[in-house]
Amino acid sequence: MNDLTYFRDARVLITGGAGMIGSTIARLLVEQGAEVTVVDAMLPTYGGNRFNLHGIMDKIVFVKGDIRNLDRVKQWVDGADYVFSLAAQVSYVDSNHDPLLDLDINCRGHLNLLLALSQINRRAKVVFTSSRFVYGSIEYNPVDEEHDFNCLSIYGIHKLAGEKYYRFYHDAHGLDTVSVRLTNPYGPRQQMKHSKYGIVNWFIRLALEGKPLTVFGEGKQKRDYIFVEDVAEGIMSVALAPETAGQVYNLGTGVGTPFIDMVHLVAKNIPGTEVQYLPWPRDRYFVETGDFIADISKITAATDWAPRVSLPEGIEKTIAYYRQHREQYW
Repeated sequence: MNDLTYFRDARVLITGGAGMIGSTIARLLVEQGAEVTVVDAMLPTYGGNRFNLHGIMDKIVFVKGDIRNLDRVKQWVDGADYVFSLAAQVSYVDSNHDPLLDLDINCRGHLNLLLALSQINRRAKVVFTSSRFVYGSIEYNPVDEEHDFNCLSIYGIHKLAGEKYYRFYHDAHGLDTVSVRLTNPYGPRQQMKHSKYGIVNWFIRLALEGKPLTVFGEGKQKRDYIFVEDVAEGIMSVALAPETAGQVYNLGTGVGTPFIDMVHLVAKNIPGTEVQYLPWPRDRYFVETGDFIADISKITAATDWAPRVSLPEGIEKTIAYYRQHREQYW
């Protein structure tokens, strides 16, 4: 079920659709001839950016709106065949400093969506984007979906709650829901205003500005970095596969890359970039999870999807994008 042509003429709602992942999904859907509605609250410092939809704005319906408004959510879900639920507060650092905001968006907002679907549209396939942060402190690698939950941030706790909400509405109300746990997405169209989102993109910004890249500790911790187009295709493939209903899947590459290797790839592609080593700051160390490599065998078996873009190739593509469009992102 990795043939995206199945989306032709489908009615699709994407919440958080002006962000990096949502806008990439929107572009792929437009290519397949789907009827796409993008909803985004366009909150300051968040990922929503109208430029992300440049070139397809006349082919979609764009709505500035917030999933915390239940009455409006009911309007948006009416008639949708697929719902990609990406709207979120995505900074684990901010979640610890402002847990009530994270609760409001990442829990109440998603309950609004599920309430609306249960009342208005029970037939839509719904994909919720969760996070590797639900696992928290890692006990073994690669990490499969049965790994214990050792959440080290409010963000991880609320993402896990979100998964439970979506599963509850599948079991209790018959909604066709599925959750995917994203690893470390990066790529074009991610917001670059601050460092609280993707570290790969932030380091690309620093390097393009001629600033040094800071590595805490020795930088040996491994991460599973996944290019945004692979993320988008994985999410769409999960939506198409009927046996995914009620399930949770890791969505990564299955490849662990030492943090310092990622840093050197950025520096290599932007000559003159300096790499600096510093001790771990106190507010970051306590949410450091250790090595993380996703076991993606469950999602590949269910969908035939597999990541296609290597980290060196993805970093090159991302740098090229921001060299051309940096004025739209910072």
